[in-house]
Amino acid sequence: MLNKISGLARALYIVLAIVAGFVALSMMNVALVLVVLGLIAGLSMPRERMVLAAATLIALPIIGGALGNIPAIGAQLTAVCGNLQLGIAGALASALAIFLYELVMDGVMGLTGGGTTGRAAAATAG
Repeated sequence: MLNKISGLARALYIVLAIVAGFVALSMMNVALVLVVLGLIAGLSMPRERMVLAAATLIALPIIGGALGNIPAIGAQLTAVCGNLQLGIAGALASALAIFLYELVMDGVMGLTGGGTTGRAAAATAG
């Protein structure tokens, strides 16, 4: 269920980022909505996608600057890249928070001896 909600939030922030780049949406705070949808989308982000998300987050301003040189629609494409950056930043923030929580909990369980890393020894009849 969480994967479906996160996937829907991801799809919504991508569509909203594109639409808001071309159409002025003065009825809502688009940046806030993009970040909140990103936070929801990041709840089920797998660890292997975190590096890709971080690289995309870093690359989007550069891509937006390059696309800004296209006549007639360059400014809109730059806005789309900026909007996508907001959504991905929210997703990465929640994914990193979950990752750090798991690291802390693993460390605490390691201190208390509550976690088991191996299998229990089995008795053998001999």
